[in-house]
Amino acid sequence: QVQFVESGGGLVQPGGSLRLSCAASGFTLDYYRIGWFRQAPGKEREGVSCFDSSDGTEWYVDSVKGRFTISRDNAKNTVYLQIDTLKPEDTAVYYCATVRSCILYDQFGSWGQGTQVTVSK
Repeated sequence: QVQFVESGGGLVQPGGSLRLSCAASGFTLDYYRIGWFRQAPGKEREGVSCFDSSDGTEWYVDSVKGRFTISRDNAKNTVYLQIDTLKPEDTAVYYCATVRSCILYDQFGSWGQGTQVTVSK
């Protein structure tokens, strides 16, 4: 059974950092494109970063470029999202998922439970 478990969220002050983890089970991550998504209260879920396993390319939406870094540990079957210089507008539940395209963030398969990131003084 394909499953994602996200962790690493928390309450941080503006300017702080977090590292989110996305542990996969039931399949091998390195054959798939993996996207990180977030959903803020009252807003639609949006893709923010993606790792393209076909060529190792990292993708970021403009609002997070320079602050978010996606990485993968094949041995642990885990994808990470390092978030630096956190802003209040980064407050959201963060999810990872398999995607068909790192441009379209067209998710397929199951979602995990997500991990809450709250940025506040």
